[in-house]
Amino acid sequence: MKNLYRPIDSVIEDIKKETSTITTYRFRPKEPLTFEAGQFVELTVPGVGEAPFTPSSNPNVKDTLEITIMRVGTVTAALEHMKVGDVVGLRGPYGKGYSFKDFAGKEILIVGGGVGLAPLRSLILALFDEIDKYKKISIRYGARTPGDIVYRDLLPQWAKMRNTEVLLTIDAPHPDWTGTVGVITVLLEDLPFDMKSAVAFVCGPPIMLKFVNMKLLEKGMDPNHILHSMERNMSCGLGKCGHCMMGEYYICKDGPVLTAAQIAKFEDPF
Repeated sequence: MKNLYRPIDSVIEDIKKETSTITTYRFRPKEPLTFEAGQFVELTVPGVGEAPFTPSSNPNVKDTLEITIMRVGTVTAALEHMKVGDVVGLRGPYGKGYSFKDFAGKEILIVGGGVGLAPLRSLILALFDEIDKYKKISIRYGARTPGDIVYRDLLPQWAKMRNTEVLLTIDAPHPDWTGTVGVITVLLEDLPFDMKSAVAFVCGPPIMLKFVNMKLLEKGMDPNHILHSMERNMSCGLGKCGHCMMGEYYICKDGPVLTAAQIAKFEDPF
């Protein structure tokens, strides 16, 4: 039986700087470590500690995985000092992945904010592998400034995929930006979908999740079809430490993806 507590030695194979604070790492585990889009792993920097991250690579690629990470704490700061060839530990995957069979034939709305596009990238790449199964894929992404946009090289490629659109916004006017300006909800004013059947996937800062959730419900989207990547306060990954409890849910075990319907009972789920 697989030991879910034991990290697997994983070699850093590539490091790509996305922004001044966000980096994508490609790892090659020394033992099989596969995941489903929506699941997460625990990453250990030897001698420093571990932290949870959602892979950002295509789950159909089995020999390597990528994680896009923002520098926000001790583990991520230590990771920034590592180089290609260094070894970290990865354990998992944990949580529940997306059930792709439930999305076939539907219009797909993907809403990301800042580094929140990273977990959604795994979903996007998996959807693209079977793009003919979906009516439409709309990716709507917001960042603070032009310099905070992740996947700059990939966004134009995604926009060229069949039946796919990519809309971007930044929070405030900037001399290097001629596109839409405003927080992410400005991209949700016009939603040419069948709101009762479309499915939305949302990931970003808690305040963004809150207002995107309100906007989508206001637009008439079925709360069972709004899937939020919560990822809050996760620690052990196995529902043992209790740090991520929200009511009866362990975010790490019952999530990290929860629907608007599941969290509606809580006063402030975000």
